[in-house]
Amino acid sequence: MKLLKNHFFALLAIVCISTGAMAQTAKGIGLKAGLNYNANGNYFDSVNLNSKNPDRNIGYHIGVFGKIGDKIYFRPEVVYTSTKSDYSNDSFDMQKLDVPLLIGTKILGPLSVFGGPSFQYILDSEFDGISINNIENDFSVGLNFGFGFNLKKVGIDLRYERGFNKNEATFLQNNTINVDRLDTRPDQLILSVSLVL
Repeated sequence: MKLLKNHFFALLAIVCISTGAMAQTAKGIGLKAGLNYNANGNYFDSVNLNSKNPDRNIGYHIGVFGKIGDKIYFRPEVVYTSTKSDYSNDSFDMQKLDVPLLIGTKILGPLSVFGGPSFQYILDSEFDGISINNIENDFSVGLNFGFGFNLKKVGIDLRYERGFNKNEATFLQNNTINVDRLDTRPDQLILSVSLVL
């Protein structure tokens, strides 16, 4: 586990250095922010269950990105993400650092598609006021893919994120022997607005 953390932070350092180097290229670097919608299981079931409280599974993110290339491009990102997930009327809050490494291509005018791995490192998590310390892995890998619309320096993208494997947290419920599990890598829809600096 310690080795995985070291690899994550080495990857983070490489992305930060390469993003800084991208500032010298034509496309440069930029800022991004937006909303995340988590689903624990099927999206439509999740929306129906939360129809009375539609904000239960909404979180946010803010970060930086670099971009190399035009028609075909490479876009590494470093993003702070805060998510909420609803589990049986209790809330699971998580703060994490995401590092997507995306490859994209323009398909029609300002419209592009992209995809790639996304590395996640959990900074903090809490379930209905109870801090969770025994998450199976603080580090996990997932997949991002989606499409973007860019007009000059401003862009909007919508992506889907899925973990390659479940990453569970275990906790004692009501100081009893009953043990519950929740997935710290739920599916997400991520809507972002970006600005090239």
